[in-house]
Amino acid sequence: MALTRVFDLIRHQLASYPRPDCLNARDGHGWRSYSTQDVVDTADRLSHGLLAMGIRRGDKVALVSNNCPEWLLVDLALQQIGAISVPLYPTLPVDDMRYIVDHAGIKLAFAGDKALFQRITEATSHLPACPVYTFADVTGAQSWHEVLLRGGDGHPAVLDALRDSVQADDLLTIIYTSGTTGRPKGVMLSHHNVVSNAMAVSRFTPLEYGIWKAVSFLPLSHVFERSVTYIYFYAGIGVYHAKNVDAIAATLGDVHPEVFTTVPRLLEKVYEKLVGKQNELHGVTRKLYQAAIRHAETFEPRDKPGVIGRLRHQLFDRLVYSKWRAALGGNTKMIVVGSAALQPRLSRLFWAAGIIVSEGYGMTEASPILTGNVFNAEHTAIGTVGVPMDNVEIRIAPDGEIIARGPNIMLGYYRDPEQTAEALKDGWLHTGDVGEFDAEGNLRITDRKKEMFKTSCGKYVAPQVIENKLKESAFIDQVMVVGDGRKYASALVVPLFEQLRTWCVQQGLNLRSEAEMIAHPKVRELIEHEVKRFNRLFGNWEQVKKIALVDRPWSIDAGELAPTLKLRRKVITERFHTLIDSMYAGHAL
Repeated sequence: MALTRVFDLIRHQLASYPRPDCLNARDGHGWRSYSTQDVVDTADRLSHGLLAMGIRRGDKVALVSNNCPEWLLVDLALQQIGAISVPLYPTLPVDDMRYIVDHAGIKLAFAGDKALFQRITEATSHLPACPVYTFADVTGAQSWHEVLLRGGDGHPAVLDALRDSVQADDLLTIIYTSGTTGRPKGVMLSHHNVVSNAMAVSRFTPLEYGIWKAVSFLPLSHVFERSVTYIYFYAGIGVYHAKNVDAIAATLGDVHPEVFTTVPRLLEKVYEKLVGKQNELHGVTRKLYQAAIRHAETFEPRDKPGVIGRLRHQLFDRLVYSKWRAALGGNTKMIVVGSAALQPRLSRLFWAAGIIVSEGYGMTEASPILTGNVFNAEHTAIGTVGVPMDNVEIRIAPDGEIIARGPNIMLGYYRDPEQTAEALKDGWLHTGDVGEFDAEGNLRITDRKKEMFKTSCGKYVAPQVIENKLKESAFIDQVMVVGDGRKYASALVVPLFEQLRTWCVQQGLNLRSEAEMIAHPKVRELIEHEVKRFNRLFGNWEQVKKIALVDRPWSIDAGELAPTLKLRRKVITERFHTLIDSMYAGHAL
């Protein structure tokens, strides 16, 4: 079977690794499963229903939902008739949804639940005919089951002909990137873009075909989780959807997956809970637990310790790390991390616990994966994003920008030739990221080209590399370096409150709230000491001279983080301008 279109991958699973649990989700009675045959048959019925409703090749259909099998079933159904899916982040405000449905020319929409139905209905209310169907039962809304019924048994020969007419270079989807400023841009990806990337990643990743299970909780509206799910289709891996972040722990414990993808923020939360566990322990047990954490945070997978070192690690593994694995379902073999920089201490911690962590790099415009860390201890390079996929070529431009080319690079931005020409110069995707290769060919991301700023002294500062280094502190959760046009660099710092709370107890400080903690002189002294400790790694003009502490984490809901968890620097700068100004009133540290 030639695998050139995305829907070929699920048919490959049917022919090679048919599963009773291809796609799975919880309902009120436990797990509800679609077998591989169910997925293929349901997608076909949906295709017939869409055709009966008048959806044709090239029509745009919006999908806004939390992860669920139905999202993927509609996605496959659209692909087979040549229609174009336009996924929307569930966290998007109505104004952004309205912009996208107008810009893309949406003909039909599917929403996950009541809240999303209300928002997408509001966003499409000005359109003359754009019906909205829901995956959940919503009073007053049309159910996606009506689309299934609409098609009946359809005309198989018609669908077969349409399916055969879809070519590898045809447009598959338009994904509007949230960005950190301005209006979103519609990234056009073809079947060939996505399938070529899925095949390259499959060759790179040591999955056990037809055997493993995966938990899926990152949004399918993001190309990372969506493309990984297509890899699961190809590899015959059962996919279990966690409805939201709050359901992840229970899902891991119920499913016992071998693999899942995540973003650094989730692993940071896991780390916080592991560190907080020591507060429940006493005496020798607590000291042993603390020693195990210290050992894990400095663990180097490549090292080959002596007899004493191995025995020490085995002791920690039996008494501590085995419990960490159990908390992640007990069977997790690997975790793939993307979207933002992962703190090296977190990667080391999971490697120490016997779980492979592979940090990769990519972007929507690359379908999305460009590089990845290898999945073995001998060659992994913690602190980098690994090596290029085998069909991707990466270079560092004279100004330090990472540029890439390969079959996975987008067709362009929808209805935006100027931005397309800027991004795809001379056949190379200009990523906007700044980076370098180490001696072993591993890529290290050092900053965002457009996020670099110049101080009033004329010195350029790359904030991201400083921020990533500061976040290696066990007491710092989030940080944003500022100083454009100012005398020196400063930083807004969100402490890692779980760890800070433990430290306060150890210091005999009775501080209950986050606001009380950041206002206390000893806490400020602690964070300043941490900043100074890392300042030594930078030139004098790059060093953070002043800090201001923030009493809550920045979030997507508050508009301070993009859905990909990147800082919205403009929003944060505007929201905390008084705090930023205060760091430039008086003398530096």
